[in-house]
Amino acid sequence: MTIKAIVTDVEGTTSDIDFVRKCLFPYARERMPEFIKTHGLDDELRKLLAMVVAETDLQAGDWEGIAERLQHWIDEDLKHTALKAIQGMIWREGFEQDVFRSHVYPDAVHHLRRWHADGIALYVYSSGSIAAQQLYFRHSAAGDLSDLFSGHYDTTSGGKRIAESYRKIAADIGHAPAGLLFLSDIEAELDAAKEADWQTVQVVREGTMPSDRHRQVAEFGGVGI
Repeated sequence: MTIKAIVTDVEGTTSDIDFVRKCLFPYARERMPEFIKTHGLDDELRKLLAMVVAETDLQAGDWEGIAERLQHWIDEDLKHTALKAIQGMIWREGFEQDVFRSHVYPDAVHHLRRWHADGIALYVYSSGSIAAQQLYFRHSAAGDLSDLFSGHYDTTSGGKRIAESYRKIAADIGHAPAGLLFLSDIEAELDAAKEADWQTVQVVREGTMPSDRHRQVAEFGGVGI
């Protein structure tokens, strides 16, 4: 069936996972206490901190304790919606101050641009918040790539290893699952997409654990579209 839209993961797929883990994560971890202390009463952040308090034994206004818990979650690489949103808010400051530029593989840049020019709708589905995804592609080392994407999805659509998440995304995009292609480096995510009747391709970057349950390519050019 003809591919109507492509949905891509970010870490390990469009981008070097080390940039996120060795640059973005430490940046958010280091700045977490001061950011919460400074912005903890702001409406946007206050709602996210309330989510953290509701799921822990912490008290509202315990900026130090909340920051320590979020730092611990960063160390665990916990896919928590509030954590991801707060990380994105901290990264926004770094991107806007030009502290860093995000990494996107050259083959991903080239083919995302070509697919977009060919009229194929492109989307992102990542555990990082939608706001963080938009920042990431707007401030890439290859330039502003944000206009290439028709939409973004994060854990508010459900976990990436759950088939129902992909069913919800397909319904939102408005195409039959069989016409959607998901690109990821993670086998369990691809399994979930395939269970939801999506087409799948594993992008095998350095350090990726190959899966024999999905077609594999070494870079975006191998997708064959």
